[in-house]
Amino acid sequence: MLKLPMKLLTVMVVVILAAIGVYIYENHRNAAQPPRPASSAGDSSSSSHSNRIRLLAAGDFLAHDSINANAKQPDGSYNYLPMMDSFTSIFHGSDIRFCNDGNLNGGAAFGISGYPKFNSPKEFVRDMARLGCNVVNTGTNHSFDRNQAAINASVDAWAAQPNMLAVVGENKNQAQHDQVHTFTIKGVKIAFLAYTTYLNTDAPAQDNYGVNVYSEGFAASQIKQAKAMGAKIIIVSIRWGVEYSPAISVSQRQTAQFLADQGVSLILGHGSHVLEPAQQLTGSGGNRTIVWYSLGNFINTQLPADTLFNGVAVIDYDKNSHQITNMSFLPLYMHYEWTAAQAKTQSPQDLLARHNIKMYLLEDTTRQMIDAQQLDTTVQQQRQRLQTTLNTYMKIPLINQAQYQQ
Repeated sequence: MLKLPMKLLTVMVVVILAAIGVYIYENHRNAAQPPRPASSAGDSSSSSHSNRIRLLAAGDFLAHDSINANAKQPDGSYNYLPMMDSFTSIFHGSDIRFCNDGNLNGGAAFGISGYPKFNSPKEFVRDMARLGCNVVNTGTNHSFDRNQAAINASVDAWAAQPNMLAVVGENKNQAQHDQVHTFTIKGVKIAFLAYTTYLNTDAPAQDNYGVNVYSEGFAASQIKQAKAMGAKIIIVSIRWGVEYSPAISVSQRQTAQFLADQGVSLILGHGSHVLEPAQQLTGSGGNRTIVWYSLGNFINTQLPADTLFNGVAVIDYDKNSHQITNMSFLPLYMHYEWTAAQAKTQSPQDLLARHNIKMYLLEDTTRQMIDAQQLDTTVQQQRQRLQTTLNTYMKIPLINQAQYQQ
């Protein structure tokens, strides 16, 4: 047996006893302190983001006939959430979740139908709320696809949803039409206004209050009132532009500048069903206004690839300065499947045959999925289109889910 010198043996014993002491101390200290809770995905209420107000903005929610058919359950009810639930945690990772409801939501009493005369089941509203939408525009060119009674039913469907911050656009009476909606996040009062610049020729207004139709006088009056109410951030939703065109029209530019001159903080546009550029404008008062000219589509079953590859805007405000500190774009993909023959003929039966309708992040999209949808495009082509469009006037990065959760 190897014999160690007494001095070396003594040193080894001292080192071992010291190590044991440190181990006991650390374990006692950790036991006395509860573990730090992990921040949930994108949880803007976590201590590291206590000064941040995060706004997520999505495009059109469209209850097309094929979406209604796929949502219909054996008992006759409807469930849309499984088509969108990949985004539930993403939505709930933001304080403000803007959604554009592109349909009447009057329910079965007014006849369920998609394009060209929309009226969704009331479950569509319920499932938008379950997804996480809490600031919603309801006023569009389709608002009078039925009648004022259907609008009243739509307003009531939204009023029944819990945890909503503001639902604006369609109204039951003149008082609702004229109302300026505000809500408070982290001590900051925010106003939300919503308008459509046009109505369909086959769905003209049946009264003066059912939908918020844009005019400079109406908008200026509401913005002035929002400021008087103490709003530090003013958000305007507006339906405008040319369908399926990523180009910004002259009227869009003029309207955006007018709103900037009134002191609006953020403009969220929709109507073209495809992504359009974002731009920073300077108002006449020296204020900065950010315009997202079109957020494109969210849930839908339109045919062109550019209506199916879009995304959600992510906009961070500082609660103290009330200024935007960061913007990014999380790309998405709207998937459905049908055969090549069905895609070629596109008969009403073929369109209703589309199935496996489901929304995905672009980062989770595969070549096999795109082929099953009969689309002649690639993930890379669509990512490049989105990036090029957003970078027309300012640099807005495309992000993935992990980056969103930071």
